[in-house]
Amino acid sequence: MAIDINWIRDDASLVRLCAEWRRLPYVALDTEFMRVDTFYPIAGLLQVCDGSQVFLIDPLLIQSWDAFAELLSDPAVLKVLHACSEDLEVFSRLTGTLPLPLFDTQIAAAYLNIGFSMGYSRLVQSVLDIDLPKGETRSDWLQRPLSETQVSYAAEDVLHLAEVFEALRARLAPDKFSWVLEDGDEMVTNLRREIDPNEVYRDAKLGWKLPPAKLAVLRELYAWREQQARLRNLPRNRVIRENSLWPMARSQPDNLVALARIEDMHPKTVRQDGEFLLGLIKQAAAKPAEEWPEPLPEPLPVEATTLLKKLRAIGQAQAERLDIAPEIMLRKKVLEALLKSGYPNGPYQLPESLRGWRRELMGQELLDSLAAHPQEEQA
Repeated sequence: MAIDINWIRDDASLVRLCAEWRRLPYVALDTEFMRVDTFYPIAGLLQVCDGSQVFLIDPLLIQSWDAFAELLSDPAVLKVLHACSEDLEVFSRLTGTLPLPLFDTQIAAAYLNIGFSMGYSRLVQSVLDIDLPKGETRSDWLQRPLSETQVSYAAEDVLHLAEVFEALRARLAPDKFSWVLEDGDEMVTNLRREIDPNEVYRDAKLGWKLPPAKLAVLRELYAWREQQARLRNLPRNRVIRENSLWPMARSQPDNLVALARIEDMHPKTVRQDGEFLLGLIKQAAAKPAEEWPEPLPEPLPVEATTLLKKLRAIGQAQAERLDIAPEIMLRKKVLEALLKSGYPNGPYQLPESLRGWRRELMGQELLDSLAAHPQEEQA
């Protein structure tokens, strides 16, 4: 399809157009980026649609992003994206700002029960009955000039995004529309939360198996990897592979030969950082008991499955009543956090991750269901 494409390759044009876009009720946004060998995404192209025209911003030529940052943070302009977690990182990296208010069409589709976690092509097909061309997603967006196919692909994507938004917006009741924005706000809030390198170890799958003394070593290893990934701008697994961290904390090698024998340990890691890692392990292992972290909670036992299903059924019943995708009602991590707060005999506490309208709608019902569980077992 023929699309009128407007290129933005200098700061003055971007400033002028951002001023125009800030007079609109919404803009549709998309990004193309590269992230193969880096920790941070590298922007290759930014796409904007005002509802009729498409604008392509070349981030390799723009020097000042102040005007675009002001657009992103303008509360009067709705920013429309799809499955935007990585797009948010691109905006944050380029402009230091994140888009609010945020309307994610993937989330909106779930609230309309069109589908959960739908890919963009499927959503466009479902809503607009248009088959999008494929094949440019993984192409080189840092090359110049971009190919005609790349340009067409990028422009068509953002044009249809605006059309999808218009269609979804017309079908969303006011409460569901506000929920989409609430979820968008939560995505932005979560990304703004700076990850503390000293807390990353808590997500280690087998961390709960380690006693506090060895957990102190695991904490230091994860923290160092997180810091080095950012400093070197490398993917975390290029610093140290994930599968090597837990065995290192458990066995605590004290020489390079033992370190090299660690599961999934890359020889380059041993050559480049081996001596430092041995020192880090030794230093962490020598920490006094008062500096050890608390043991990590064990995974829920198999016996908790029945209770988990009971809680999930509450969300499914509400989803059916509201005609939304059940997966977006109560996420598994939220339910597991709720159970871990008091399993097996309570009392339970609603986790901080259960917030907003979900907490108001289902919070008390979930607690009441858990409170009744021991009585049901005794009966």
